Amino acid sequence: MIAFRNHFAYEFKTGLRNSTSLLMNYLFPLGFYAMMGAVMVKINPGFGAVLAPAMILVAVMASTLLGQPGPLVEARDAGIFRSFKINGVPAISILAIPMLTTVFHALIASTIIALTAAPIFDGAAPQNWAMFALLTLVTTLSFGSIGALIGVISNGVRSTVLWSQLIFLPSMLLGGMMMPLDMLPESVRSFSGLLPTTYAMQAFSGLAFNQTTIFNPVVSALVLAGTGLMAFALAVNLFNWDSKNSTHRGHPAMAALVFVPLILGILFA
Repeated sequence: MIAFRNHFAYEFKTGLRNSTSLLMNYLFPLGFYAMMGAVMVKINPGFGAVLAPAMILVAVMASTLLGQPGPLVEARDAGIFRSFKINGVPAISILAIPMLTTVFHALIASTIIALTAAPIFDGAAPQNWAMFALLTLVTTLSFGSIGALIGVISNGVRSTVLWSQLIFLPSMLLGGMMMPLDMLPESVRSFSGLLPTTYAMQAFSGLAFNQTTIFNPVVSALVLAGTGLMAFALAVNLFNWDSKNSTHRGHPAMAALVFVPLILGILFA
């Protein structure tokens, strides 16, 4: 437990001292939030209704998808994980600690957004703050798990950028953050069901803001949580201690199983 605490403290401080981590955890998401709050709400007053959850998702994705996988790959390629294995550190701890520290940073940025969106930028305040906080935690943990999975299956830092952007960019456009889901064509709406942000936004809208949703908000929250659990289980199963090790615990293509909860969401949400 002491080793876990010390490792967590080290990773947390790295997120503040490392310039790239600081950019992804705080500067980029909060800067984007300030810009969208100052400009987008005036251009489209309806955007204020989703300002807080949408910008929280930007903060969460920036930390977990853009910032988290790269250091995992770099540590594996540098042989750091191999030294951890020699000292008896389990794979689940190696994945959980960076994920939890990233989640902690994302929650700090999310708290800033949640507390300032309404008084500063005239965004809508949640009707149910407890549910809003719970959904923020579930969302952050789910994306943290996806970030860990991306780090495990990527064979290099460049690969992490590719996999992360395959989720980040479509989520920004089709995940209900910038554009309401009901404004999307039916065919595109089906594709948006493969994005975790879609279920996060539907859960926030229905359970925390008491708004009408297209997907069942309770089912959406369960799909989001299920996706996170599936992603972390796959990350642990596919984890490789050393990039030079030719023995793999599972084929990286198994990571596609993370879409199973999302597909079920399309069918039942």
